[in-house]
Formats: sequence, structure tokens, C-alpha cells
Amino acid sequence: MQDRIKLTVENRVANVILNRPEMHNALDMEMFSAIASVQKKLARERGLRCVIMSGSGVDFCSGLDVKSIMSNRKAIMKLLWKWLPWHSNLAQVVSTGWRNLQVPVIAAIHGRCWGGGLQIALGADFRVVTPDASLSVMEGRWGLIPDMGGNLALAELTGRDQAMWLAMTAEMMDGNKALKLGLATSVNENPLETANGMATELLGRSPDAVAAVKRLYRKSWSSRPGTWLARESAYQVRVIAGKNQRIAVARQMGAEKEYRSAGRW
Repeated sequence: MQDRIKLTVENRVANVILNRPEMHNALDMEMFSAIASVQKKLARERGLRCVIMSGSGVDFCSGLDVKSIMSNRKAIMKLLWKWLPWHSNLAQVVSTGWRNLQVPVIAAIHGRCWGGGLQIALGADFRVVTPDASLSVMEGRWGLIPDMGGNLALAELTGRDQAMWLAMTAEMMDGNKALKLGLATSVNENPLETANGMATELLGRSPDAVAAVKRLYRKSWSSRPGTWLARESAYQVRVIAGKNQRIAVARQMGAEKEYRSAGRW
């Protein structure tokens, strides 16, 4: 069986490629497990600065391999089981696991990005989409609610009425519609090239500042103002106390200094 995920790390940037092109990168149990395994590996990768996700073949990910999953009751239980209700199960980890990495994650989306595929993409911090891509919260067509963790991002990125409409109707949208709704960061004919350019720009910033911003926004987006203010003050003190902030100042003054690996955020 071919690897469901292709992973390479070069120049501190990880490229994660969903690799089941003959099935339009549909999610079977092997794909779920492979994504979770890659997330754990990247979380331990010292010096990692950015992750780029893409899909091989003509689609990013066409969603759940319904026939494969529904024919295996044990697989269904494995996907949905969790020890504590507020933790992520395996079905949700393929989305929430990207949110939990301390480095930025960019999804380069082309072709179909349906159902579980969209849930995975919503776990990324940024999404670059082709104009003719097809995106949909497909679960509604199967009489289901979206339950793979992407609701967290839907609530952050778009209005409640729009999120409900997409989840209820499974409406198809192209890249421009996704951008209008806030689900895409940008639209480009070559999303992978754009994602690499974004990664290069992020590499020019302090890894501690980048990690702190991600943690602050992820943890505080729906928080009370007082919580926001307390966290940003605490994180700023920690950033200023680190070596990378001084390196950032030196770089702004023209010095050629390399950033150190970020601390644990």
C-alpha cells in the first residue's frame, strides 16, 4: 500500500501531500491515521518554521471515503472514540491537529475540497485556493452535521448565518466565493507557489513572535477583552525576554543574523 501522506522537510518548511490521487485523496482509515501520525512527528521537529499542505492529483481532498469507512464498524468506532468529550477524536484531529502545531500551516487548495477535505483545510492557519476550486461542507448532503473540528474555524472565519447556511445546505462554492466569505486567505492560479512565497516571508520573521501570535489568536479569538489583554501582555514579556527578539532588532538594523529555534509555545 502506498504511503497516504508524502512528507518532506526542507529549509525548515514541511511539505505535507495527501497522497491517494486515484481516489481523489478521499479519507479512509489509513489516511486518518497517517495525518495524525504526521502531525505528531511535526510537533517534535526541532527548528520547523512552517507547514504547507496540498493534495496530489486533480483534487485537494474529495472528503470521506464513505464506502470504506461505513463498511467497517470498528473503523467508525475508532474515528469517533474519545476519552474526554472536550478532546479531539481521530476524525477531529485531522483538522484540530494543525491548529495545535505552533508553526503556521498553509493549505494550498485545488480541485475538490469537500466535506472532510474542507475540515482539514479549515484546520490550517491560511488557505490559498484556485479560482475554479470547489469547496463544500458536504456532510449536509449525507444527513449529517460537520463533526471533524472544522466548526471551530467556521465560527472564527465567517458569520454565524453564513456558517449555518453552508453546514445546512452543503452549498458548493468556488475560490472567489470562499474568499468573499472569509474561508480563503487568497485566490491564485498556482496556490502551491503562493504558499511557498508566504512561507519564505514567514521565515524572515522571529519564530518566537510568529508562534506567540498563533497561540494568542488561537486561544483568545473568542475570549473576553480582559483575557485577550492578559495573554498578550504575558506573551509579549516572554517574547522580549528571548534571544530572537534581539536578533529581529539586529536584522532590522542591517545585521545578518540567523534566528534561533523557537521555544515551546
